[in-house]
Amino acid sequence: MADAKVIPFDDDRSRSGGAQRSARRRAAGPAVGTAALSALPGQQDAVQAQKAVQGVEVAQAHEGARRGGWDRRIAGGLAFLRRRVTGEYEVDEFGYDKELTDQVLMSVLRPMYEKYFRVEVKGIENIPSDGGALIVANHSGTLPLDGLMLQVAVHDTHPAGRHLRLLAADLVFMMPVVNELARKAGHTLACAEDAERLLRQGEVVGVMPEGFKGIGKPFGDRYKLQRFGRGGFVSTALRAGVPIVPCSIVGAEEIYPMIGNAKTLARVLGIPYFPITPTFPWLGPLGAVPLPTKWTIQFGEPISTDGYPVEAAEDPMLMFNLTDQVREQIQHTLYKLLVERRSVFF
Repeated sequence: MADAKVIPFDDDRSRSGGAQRSARRRAAGPAVGTAALSALPGQQDAVQAQKAVQGVEVAQAHEGARRGGWDRRIAGGLAFLRRRVTGEYEVDEFGYDKELTDQVLMSVLRPMYEKYFRVEVKGIENIPSDGGALIVANHSGTLPLDGLMLQVAVHDTHPAGRHLRLLAADLVFMMPVVNELARKAGHTLACAEDAERLLRQGEVVGVMPEGFKGIGKPFGDRYKLQRFGRGGFVSTALRAGVPIVPCSIVGAEEIYPMIGNAKTLARVLGIPYFPITPTFPWLGPLGAVPLPTKWTIQFGEPISTDGYPVEAAEDPMLMFNLTDQVREQIQHTLYKLLVERRSVFF
């Protein structure tokens, strides 16, 4: 039998071949190992379990934040109620209750402002960050919702969160419940003395010079400004030395389209007008629901008054010119906004 050929272990060919095979194994080893490891069911389960744990931790953190937010709200609400019961809250000389306005009245009006009328505000930077200012706006809508929406607009969109103190008609303060709410919200009687005191205290005061002539005008005269009176608001601004900020409101005219006025019934009830709309009084209380129109409120360039002498407030010609200037600026802005408006409701 032939002798078997023996290949020594230290043969160069064997060594070189082994080295090459080892090198190939080393080069291919990590990729193959990683693929095999990632393909292992146990490893996949571990990764998924880790992700699940992380998701639970994030959910728990969010839930904790929500609970903490609710806890803070409940604690704040209880503290608010305690202060109301014990009388540990402040009102100013006009009856304005800042805490009640911020936490309750504004919260009630805000959904109507944001969701129902979807108010868009322009030119809020024209209201000064501090010091007094007199905002002069058009008035419309059959019911004075435009004044309330204007109050929310100033408070919620101004960087300084300023509060608007509206000057209201006598009728507002003759109604039992409305009188108390108006005082708490910071409204006061539309007289020059009260307005000047507020302006000198650095408050933002709002006035709608059209009065009942504007809010109670027929639907056919919508967005046509009525007379602004004799310019009493201009005289007040001059005496206090504060700027006049013209304001134009579009959208309020259509919430209650006034197609008629029952004057006899209005005289019997002692009110300026008794509106007849397409839905009121035909649908009863349901007819009092305003139409969901889209609103735009624009604050114009302020008109400075601090450059006039003290006696300027007694100059009737100057009062007429400044009043006409404010009125024309508001009317021009109304026409501009109406041209830009896509729809009454959108």
